[in-house]
Amino acid sequence: MSKAPAAQKAGGREIATLRIELCATEPMIWREVTIPVSITLKTLHDIVQAAMGWMDSHLWTFTIDHAEYGLPSGDDDWRDSPLINASTTALPDILKPRKTKIQYLYDFGDSWEHALTITARRMDEEGKSYPCYAGGEQNAPIEDCGGIPGFYESLHILADPKHPEYEDTRSWFGDYDPAIIDKRRIEAGLKAIAKRLQKTKKLAG
Repeated sequence: MSKAPAAQKAGGREIATLRIELCATEPMIWREVTIPVSITLKTLHDIVQAAMGWMDSHLWTFTIDHAEYGLPSGDDDWRDSPLINASTTALPDILKPRKTKIQYLYDFGDSWEHALTITARRMDEEGKSYPCYAGGEQNAPIEDCGGIPGFYESLHILADPKHPEYEDTRSWFGDYDPAIIDKRRIEAGLKAIAKRLQKTKKLAG
């Protein structure tokens, strides 16, 4: 697979823009994160989880050019082809020169399908840590709410206090607001990943 030329700058790191879109949402639920390129697909998974506010409590896979990546286990016999280990797959190995599209599936029950796009590979800004939050719109759904159909049905119920299921749904969703992003939580999650990457780099080097 062709790759973008390696960036040349002493002491610099290559970064890129990651756009995350939760498929079949209207208005679109999306995030943008500036990420370091020198990470594994497992770390990319961690970044998506933090940016969306997921709890990382379900199975997940990346699909890239018809190949599936994740965390192989002894229960993968049902798959048509072996799951490629995301922990040992470097992100640069799957990146294309200008734009890379990746499918990310989280929770095989609720089936939260995400469209990931990685663009704008460039050198980092000195003094900044990565990954870092760049923007987004709309709150991600709460977990285990029944996927896209269940999520929108719940929002319909929450908009009608007279609905017979309103109290149960309100109890389940708590103070959830579909329009409000918990930016502090996202930034804290991404900062924790950045610190972990920095620590790993120091230990390796």
